[in-house]
Amino acid sequence: MINNLREKNKIMKAIIIVLVILIVLIALYFLAIMPRMIHRPDFSEFKQWDYAHRGLYDNETDAPENSMKAFSKAVENDYGIELDVQLTRDNVMVVFHDFSLERVCGVDKLVRELTYEELQQLTILDSDQRIPKFEDVLELVNGRVPLIIEYKIPGTDPLVCKMANDLLVDYKGMYCIESFNPMGVLWYRQNRPDVVRGILSDNYVKEGYREYPVIAYEVLRNMLFNFIIKPDFIAYDVKYTSDLSRTICQKVYKAPSVAWTAKSQEDIDANVDDYDIFIFEGFLPQ
Repeated sequence: MINNLREKNKIMKAIIIVLVILIVLIALYFLAIMPRMIHRPDFSEFKQWDYAHRGLYDNETDAPENSMKAFSKAVENDYGIELDVQLTRDNVMVVFHDFSLERVCGVDKLVRELTYEELQQLTILDSDQRIPKFEDVLELVNGRVPLIIEYKIPGTDPLVCKMANDLLVDYKGMYCIESFNPMGVLWYRQNRPDVVRGILSDNYVKEGYREYPVIAYEVLRNMLFNFIIKPDFIAYDVKYTSDLSRTICQKVYKAPSVAWTAKSQEDIDANVDDYDIFIFEGFLPQ
């Protein structure tokens, strides 16, 4: 009888220890993904716009993605603009999405391997458009529509953030920044806490990313660096709206939520309760 009681006590203690560990792990998870909660900047003005992904582009016409013509069309049609900024080999800020030039320019090189002048020898897809400087895009837009500026950061050096900020400090238009790389968001937390900042994320494993170990992609997917970088909004692949960390950030922490990229009105209608902003391409939102 005594032995049975001892065994039951051991089992109960083991169960209690396991439950305590689970509670601690769950609490740590909620803390890890917590966005900025105090002094969160006003996001309301950004919510009043739809945002044209890489400009109001059509890769079959003379206004391809991230081109001056695509940005002009977005401004003319009164759409906000999402665009991508990265550095050339000679540290010129250009607006271009892929790290590689192969898909858009047919050259098996990285943007950061060529100088700006070398890039100007290339055209975007089958158009006459060339890769624009970030400063030229800012001059074109001139504050007429808001910008969502995505920083493309290979590795851990957020130099592009510092350089862009030196330019943006005098820009009169409305803009916010985002990046898949937590180092870019952290730079803004440390150096420009007044600028609205967001973390981009995706279900990397389902999307087929294999360059790094699965655990690294899962950390990024679940935004486990949020407790360090303290993003103001979460920008997430609209195909994975139900992912847990994104849902908690929106529903529990009430962080503004941005969807990328809606490719039809059906994408918007099906997710309208889960996002505050939609970045769209290939159609015009109703």
